[in-house]
Amino acid sequence: MAKDMTLLWGPGSPPCWRIMVALEEKGLQGYNSKMLSFEKGEHKSAEVMKVNPRGQLPSFTVGGTPLNESIGACFYLEDVYKSQGNKLIPDCPKEKAVMYQRIFEAMPLMDKMAIVVYYDYKVPEGERHDSAVKRNKETLTAELKLWEEYLQKTPGGFLAGKTFTLADVVLFPVIAYLFRMGLCEKRYPKLAAYHSALKDRPSIKTTWPPTWKENPQTQDTLKEM
Repeated sequence: MAKDMTLLWGPGSPPCWRIMVALEEKGLQGYNSKMLSFEKGEHKSAEVMKVNPRGQLPSFTVGGTPLNESIGACFYLEDVYKSQGNKLIPDCPKEKAVMYQRIFEAMPLMDKMAIVVYYDYKVPEGERHDSAVKRNKETLTAELKLWEEYLQKTPGGFLAGKTFTLADVVLFPVIAYLFRMGLCEKRYPKLAAYHSALKDRPSIKTTWPPTWKENPQTQDTLKEM
């Protein structure tokens, strides 16, 4: 079934990673997989642009049809293969509501993280301001405190309740990326516990970014947060 699927991806990218986790959870191994390098600009190659005109990864096709938006791809995989692998949408209406809420809160978290992590990359040197850096970090800190509270209030250790759901598929790669960038575990104990508990889940361990395995040293971008 997975042989008609092709995933072009970049290591460490949360959007790429979440599709890979979803594929593993649904038992869809054997898809065509090609790792590309952001550093070498391979995400702008003709091969990618043919599938994803924005020149972004992931570039994911199913039977030749592009499905590049990672959250949409995760919903697609659960919907089409709902009877296969692990069930990722809970039956409980309350847990389902929380799951949807957390999934669509993923983008604000990613956006606020990216503004901090990629500030020097995206903002020309002459336009950078310490006040902007400070404000961006404060905004991300406030967002992270919300997620600490979510995990404090949610029983079972997962984002939507007692079972692993699409919310975890979508959000775990983002949380892992934050800690990879040096986020302080002591300041965010619930997020740290969540990260520690899920990193050895088979679907996550199997798809752990190879570049992170080669160099497990965390970076210091977020060390002061």
